Amino acid sequence: MKEKLIDLFEYTYHFNVEMIKVISENRELVDDKTISLINHTLNAQQIWNARILGETTFEVWQINLFESLEEINHENFLKSIDIIRSFDLDKRIEYQNSRGTKFENSIFEMLFHAVNHSTYHRGQINSLLKQNGITPVLTDYIFYKR
Repeated sequence: MKEKLIDLFEYTYHFNVEMIKVISENRELVDDKTISLINHTLNAQQIWNARILGETTFEVWQINLFESLEEINHENFLKSIDIIRSFDLDKRIEYQNSRGTKFENSIFEMLFHAVNHSTYHRGQINSLLKQNGITPVLTDYIFYKR
């Protein structure tokens, strides 16, 4: 199970890199919503990692320096992989969401959510790219595996 989850984070990392690249190459055509969504996508993974590790989290919708996105993505990837390798994925973690409501989930559930959440928002970003005349990135998992 851990190797499959690592594979999903490798997939997530790869296509986050591709999204950042396409946005960077087309900055003059990209709208603010696209910038907000790529930041949110990376922020969310950082937040889930930090909840598991008991670290300080980013803000959900904070806008990071564009030049820092690749580094944030890489750091997120390394931390997610370290969590997978170092923790019992069935361990339950209590945390608060951005509104302060308390929840408890397993590490597996939290990490799987982070992957799924990233996929969802990359789809939104692709729609915005297309609306702005930019060729979307083919981000389907099967394309990654081919």
